[in-house]
Amino acid sequence: MTDTDLQRVVEQFVYREARLCDERRYDEWEALWTDDGVYWVPANGDDVDPATQMSIVFDNRARIATRVAQLNTGKRHAQSPPSRLARIVANVELLGDGVDQPSGDIGVAANFVVYESRGRGLTPWAGRIRYRLRIVEREWRMAAKSVFLVDNDQPLSTLAFLI
Repeated sequence: MTDTDLQRVVEQFVYREARLCDERRYDEWEALWTDDGVYWVPANGDDVDPATQMSIVFDNRARIATRVAQLNTGKRHAQSPPSRLARIVANVELLGDGVDQPSGDIGVAANFVVYESRGRGLTPWAGRIRYRLRIVEREWRMAAKSVFLVDNDQPLSTLAFLI
C-alpha cells in the first residue's frame, strides 16, 4: 500500500468513526475497538498522567462497553433527550514513519469541532484527536483514542456523549 493509499484509508476510518458517534450508532462504534483499547479525554491540560491525575474520560475496553450499554438504554439522564451532534474532522495526518513494527500500530492525529445541540443551546467542542490504529482480522480498529479538548483546563459543561 502506498503512503497515499494508506492516508486515504485512514481518513475514511476517522470519518466513519466520527459519523457513527454523531448518529448514535454505538454498537457499530464499539466494534471499532481492539480488545485492549483505551479511550482517554484528559482534564487540566494535555501533558497529564491519567494514572495519577483526574481525567474527563479514562476508559479501558470493559468501561467502553459499559458506557455504550448505558447510552443504548436511552435512560441516561444527561442524554435524555439525546444531544444532536454534528462534527467536522480535518487535518488528518499519519504520525511517525508509518506502521510501527512489530505491533502493527499506526499513529494518526486529526483536528475536530463538534456542535452539540441541547435544551441549553448550541455548544461547540473543539480539539485534537490522537488515534493508535491497528489491523485486526483485516479491519482497522482503534487501540487508543485520546481527545485533547482545547479548553480542558477550564470548567466544562456536562460531556455525556462520545467525543
